[in-house]
Amino acid sequence: MINPWILVGVFVAATVAGYFIIRRVPSLLHTPLMSGMNALSGVTIVGALSATGIAVLAGEGAAARIIGDVAIALAAVNVAGGFAVTHRMLRMFKQNKKKK
Repeated sequence: MINPWILVGVFVAATVAGYFIIRRVPSLLHTPLMSGMNALSGVTIVGALSATGIAVLAGEGAAARIIGDVAIALAAVNVAGGFAVTHRMLRMFKQNKKKK
């Protein structure tokens, strides 16, 4: 069985990494909200990969691997959706500049 403190450690490390990533993303690239959410979503994937890897290496069984795979897939969908929304928003601003 996996030590729950390892998973808590992965969560804390992902949170700290997310904070530093958000702090260094220039707001000129995206709106501050979207850049922050995209960075956090990327860290979520890293956390899901780490937790799933630990569960698989510890021999937790098929259920842990399936749950980990679902977590990775959902985090990837979240990242892709965040970038799609950001791209659409930036495209709206480009159209406003062309009209002027």
